[in-house]
Amino acid sequence: MAKTNTAPKPKRNSQAKQPEQSEPQPIPEEPEVPVPITQSDTQPVGDVVALPTTDSVFTASIIHLSHAELFPFKNHPFQLRDDEDMKALVASVKERGIDQPAIVRPRDDGGYELIAGHRRQYAAAMAGYSTIPCIIRNLSDEEAVLAMTESNFNQRSEIVASERAKALKMQLDAIKRQGSRNGILNKDELGTRSNEIIAERNRMSSKNVQRYIALNNLVPELMAYVDDKKMKFTAAVDLSYIKPKNQMYIAIAIDAQQSAPSGAQAQRMRELDQKDILNADVIDGIFMEEKKEDIRVILNSSELSRYFKPEQSPREMKEQILMLLDEWKERQSPELKAPAMEK
Repeated sequence: MAKTNTAPKPKRNSQAKQPEQSEPQPIPEEPEVPVPITQSDTQPVGDVVALPTTDSVFTASIIHLSHAELFPFKNHPFQLRDDEDMKALVASVKERGIDQPAIVRPRDDGGYELIAGHRRQYAAAMAGYSTIPCIIRNLSDEEAVLAMTESNFNQRSEIVASERAKALKMQLDAIKRQGSRNGILNKDELGTRSNEIIAERNRMSSKNVQRYIALNNLVPELMAYVDDKKMKFTAAVDLSYIKPKNQMYIAIAIDAQQSAPSGAQAQRMRELDQKDILNADVIDGIFMEEKKEDIRVILNSSELSRYFKPEQSPREMKEQILMLLDEWKERQSPELKAPAMEK
């Protein structure tokens, strides 16, 4: 290319796939063809600009960076776990190296911030590699958030509720900031449109997006119960609307009773909290009430086959079991036969 007095414009690879203009595309961890992207490549989504966009050209060449040069994404919502998936990734890196480069961006304080590739970097360190291949991109804060969250949504096999809640909230805030800069002045319109975009990007309903984002209002003690699958998602959403002080009382009650509230109990506590009449004593009283839920005892087919013929229907099995239980009850002492007195 002949030199001129102006900065040379980046060449566009004619074979690269151009982004569709109708709707935003998922963000790949690594571009199919390393093409510099300029401001002219922005994709409008309604009134909000979606990825990939940047005010400056990013570097698409692959370079190797040491672990000391790499820093985790600020407020990264996803955890690094030494689980079976990580062990498999470490084994793969030892055998074949890193197939897919990490995505990074320069830091003002030096070094590079990881956008996509936290697990790969950790696995490379565990496998004994001193450097990892990286692609450097000059992304804005909003673009970096969207690329980081979507990369993790696409790559991770397990995402707990707290991680998804934090990531969706980060996406929502980034989309709102983009929309605000693009001239949306009405706050309600901005919030509604942002929710719709987040739902579309993650193939979720707007209602589910709102529910996950609401979980960010849970105190850590309650969020831990959701992540450990010891509390139902819908119950947790109701509890997230309760004042933090009362949430702490609920966490204490769960620990004391070794049982999470049912959906009906959580909804009732939310309603009482909105009326400012929920307190520790009321919460304890609700937990002491019998839950309005069915008690289920599961018997698998192999267990039932020891006592019933193959041609017997589940209804016939149930009737036979109840009849035998009635006969067993009749043979018990009078104290055991009498129903428990209500307190």
